[in-house]
Amino acid sequence: MTPQRTIALAGVFLRVAIGASFLVATADRFGVFGPHASRNVAWGDWSHFVQYVAVLNWFVPRSLIPTLAAIETVVECALGIALLLGAYQRAVAWASAGLLMSFALTMTVALGVLAPLSYSVFSAAAGALLLGAIAADPSPSGPRPSLEQRYHQ
Repeated sequence: MTPQRTIALAGVFLRVAIGASFLVATADRFGVFGPHASRNVAWGDWSHFVQYVAVLNWFVPRSLIPTLAAIETVVECALGIALLLGAYQRAVAWASAGLLMSFALTMTVALGVLAPLSYSVFSAAAGALLLGAIAADPSPSGPRPSLEQRYHQ
């Protein structure tokens, strides 16, 4: 396999992995995988997720926490779907990296650096940055050549 094909395959893998992770996390907030305290369930319901958002965002007024949780959920779900569909790959990848870095930083401040490291949040953010760097998105001057096309010119 050529290096270009390996990079292209890695890009697809990153898109699917990060997109699926976003969607699994959002589904968990609604109890899709079982109730709170079930095996492999982080929140299990909306109220436990909102409590977690409050812990991470201790600096935000409490009255805004439910709104922040809802916005975060909508953004995370939209990015997950866009990643799986391959839509606006560069913009979506960079937005995902920004969201993941915000998660990593708030987790670090609220819980210590071990939490985002244990959940591979920094790794996912780095993967999203890399995905944005290799993505082939249309530009105002016309379609941008794919990674493979760029290496064969």
